[in-house]
Amino acid sequence: MLRIISLNLNGIRSAFNKGLAEWLAAQDADIVCLQELKAQAPDLTPEMSNPPGFSGYFHYAEKKGYSGVGLWCRQQPDRVSEGIGHAGFDAEGRYIRADFGNLSVISVYVPSGSSSPERQEAKFQFMDEFAPVLAALQAEGREVVLCGDWNIAHQEIDLKNWKGNLKNSGFLPEERAWIGDLFEHKGWVDVYRRLHPEATGEAYTWWSNRGQARAKNVGWRIDYHIATPGIAATAREAFVYKEQRFSDHAPLIVDYDFAPA
Repeated sequence: MLRIISLNLNGIRSAFNKGLAEWLAAQDADIVCLQELKAQAPDLTPEMSNPPGFSGYFHYAEKKGYSGVGLWCRQQPDRVSEGIGHAGFDAEGRYIRADFGNLSVISVYVPSGSSSPERQEAKFQFMDEFAPVLAALQAEGREVVLCGDWNIAHQEIDLKNWKGNLKNSGFLPEERAWIGDLFEHKGWVDVYRRLHPEATGEAYTWWSNRGQARAKNVGWRIDYHIATPGIAATAREAFVYKEQRFSDHAPLIVDYDFAPA
């Protein structure tokens, strides 16, 4: 079994203050994909960089306290690479890839467009730049799992208040069409949805910090495992862990019947 976890930390130091280390030690995870570190290398304690049993790899944002992605890996990767080949987005620390035999596991953090029209335009630009990266990954002929915060809810069942968000970032028609195209025409698989095609509230992975959204489960499903068909077909269990709160996101955990060759 291969257990891969995706978690937007909304600050690695904050998440560790909320008990993430103790939780991680009990998860039997093989790879943990992290987003929104909000830290640079000097900010990390040894336990954050390399939790017991793991080696850590990070793509930090140049801007302090902002973005950043990482991987905690139980097995040493054959190769680790950072960035999508776009200087502006790579400076924001949004993509890190680790290869294990015929498997690549990637932590990705798609920009949010909610803060301003300019950031929404940047999000659209990232989507344009990311599409050929995804195509190139498929052309390699490897099994791939892209974990992360994609900042897009695909369908109406993926958020509580879909009618009220039709004109808001994260549920815009262009965003939904883009991610839908990955599943419907480009051959990628939404692993959670493959196992839970009709799940609603239990599928949410993010809640606003306003208005008791988490307590009322007024959430969004914007964190995904998006995979090539071969490894996606081996997924046996997928669930969102909500018993403890480390962030405004919850960990998305998937168990695959897969061993890298």
